[in-house]
Amino acid sequence: MYESEGASNSFGLLSVGDGANINQPFAHQKVNLSVYYNSLCQSCAQFIIKDLKNVFDSNLISIVNLRLVPWANAHINNNNSSISCQNGPDECELNSLESCALNLWHKVDIQYELINCFEFLAIRGTINTWKECLDQLGLPMELFLNCFNMGNGTQLGKAYINQIAHLSPSPSFVPWVVVNNQPVGKDYANFTHYVCKAYGGVAVPEVCKSPLK
Repeated sequence: MYESEGASNSFGLLSVGDGANINQPFAHQKVNLSVYYNSLCQSCAQFIIKDLKNVFDSNLISIVNLRLVPWANAHINNNNSSISCQNGPDECELNSLESCALNLWHKVDIQYELINCFEFLAIRGTINTWKECLDQLGLPMELFLNCFNMGNGTQLGKAYINQIAHLSPSPSFVPWVVVNNQPVGKDYANFTHYVCKAYGGVAVPEVCKSPLK
C-alpha cells in the first residue's frame, strides 16, 4: 500500500459532486450513471476504454449524467491523514492526476477523453508519458500541473474516499457501476440495459429502442 501525503487545499477546488454541465431540456429526466474504479485496475481500464466508450458512440450520453469516481479501494490513514492505495504509488499518482482532470474540466466528453487516454497508457504500462494526453486534447498544461503539483488531486481524493465510504451497499469489487443509486453488480458490462430501463424521458436514443431483456 502506498501513502500519498496530504496537502493544503489552496487551488479553489470545486466540489467533487459537481458533474457535467447539463443545459438540455428535461435534464432532470436523465439517468445517473456512476463508475467507481481504481486507476490501475485492469478490468476498470478495459471497461472505461471499451464499454464506456459506447455511451458516446451510441448517443446514450444524451440521457445520462455520467460520473467517473477514482480512488475506489483507497483509504485515509487516521494517524497522519495520508492516503493508502491498493496498487501502490503509481496508482495514487494516477488517481490524483485523474482527480485533477475531473475537477478542472466539467464537460463530460473532455473528462472521458482524458481519463480514457490515461487508462490506455496505464494498460500499456507507459503512464509516465501522461502529458501526451493533454497535448493530444489541446488542454492547458500549466493549469493541470498547478492542481497536481500543489497536491490538490490528493485533497480531492479524500473527498472521493469519504463519499465512497458512504455508499450502500459498499463496493465489493471494481469497477462498481451504479445506475440511479442502484448497483448493477457483476453485470456492469450490460449497463446500457439498466440505463435504458431507468430512463423515463421522451427523447429515447436508438440504442434503447431495441427490446430490453
